[in-house]
Amino acid sequence: MQLNSYRTLGRSGLRVSPLALGAMTFGDGSWGTTAEDAFPILNHYLEAGGNFVDTANQYNDGASEETLGAYFARYPHLRERVVLSTKFGGTLFPDDPNAGGAGRKAITSQLEGSLRRLGTDYVDLYWMHQWDRHTPLEETLSTLDDLVRAGKVRAIGLSNTPAWWVAQAATTSALRGWTSIAALQVEYSLLARTVEGEQFGAARAFGLGITPWSPLASGVLSGKYSRGKTDPAGSGRAGYAAPMLTERTFTLLDELERIAGELGATVAAVALAWVRQQQEITSILVGARTLTQLKANLASVEVTLTAGHLAALDALSTPSLEYPFPFLDEVGIGYQQGNTTINGLGSKAFERA
Repeated sequence: MQLNSYRTLGRSGLRVSPLALGAMTFGDGSWGTTAEDAFPILNHYLEAGGNFVDTANQYNDGASEETLGAYFARYPHLRERVVLSTKFGGTLFPDDPNAGGAGRKAITSQLEGSLRRLGTDYVDLYWMHQWDRHTPLEETLSTLDDLVRAGKVRAIGLSNTPAWWVAQAATTSALRGWTSIAALQVEYSLLARTVEGEQFGAARAFGLGITPWSPLASGVLSGKYSRGKTDPAGSGRAGYAAPMLTERTFTLLDELERIAGELGATVAAVALAWVRQQQEITSILVGARTLTQLKANLASVEVTLTAGHLAALDALSTPSLEYPFPFLDEVGIGYQQGNTTINGLGSKAFERA
């Protein structure tokens, strides 16, 4: 596979590369990437065939968007070639209750701010950054539909949103003739797999694309952590990583190291390849503080795991899903199917009570 092996993004005509460049680190030299250092990262990603760049209004208080705006001001011919996405929901004015969230007033003002910082008159994909429990769903969706019709937004997506809300949004949009939800952005990695229950179920039911964030689990699966190295130098997200450094994680890292050695790849490339090869996934968000990190992450598109590799990693990272999934797997299959196999799914011998 190559970076320019494009895929359509869920219920949209957007063609995106299998790895998206996340710009969360851009615009902050203290832990992330300065504006000027971000330019070579963007150049390399686009020259390699990537075309999907993702940011948010609140990343580094708007500096991430400003960095991308400066980049496209320097290279204006590249803007049309990029699927540029940003997000709304995060407030930049903590003392103003209407500055964040997903209400009409908030969305409208947040988009205007994002367009100004990005130096563009439209975004290709506009994500709701997280569920807003205070705003009626119809207000959010109708506002987004208006923005699409006005030409300021090309497609819409949902991030960090309960599956029941996703289902209601997709259904309401269809019934009202509003712009369809194109995709979901969710946390997903070998260490964060609970979305395989409700979120993946909603995506399959409504034809939504999925773009995982934190596919390396805040760097825990990057190869720089091990039993003997729990606080590596240069780790910008050590605080996020610490709670995940358990014996279960170290066992998984051992297996990743074994597979990486077998394939002549890195631990990070194997971890990213596992996410990419899950059938629900459209494009993976990968971040990079340096050009070296970006090149290492992009190398993952050349890695293909065998069925044996996938099974071994699955076995070490299978999540515990909430009810009703355990009940349905343990009881429901045999109760419905008896001893038969349907669509490749079999069950234990059915016993009547």
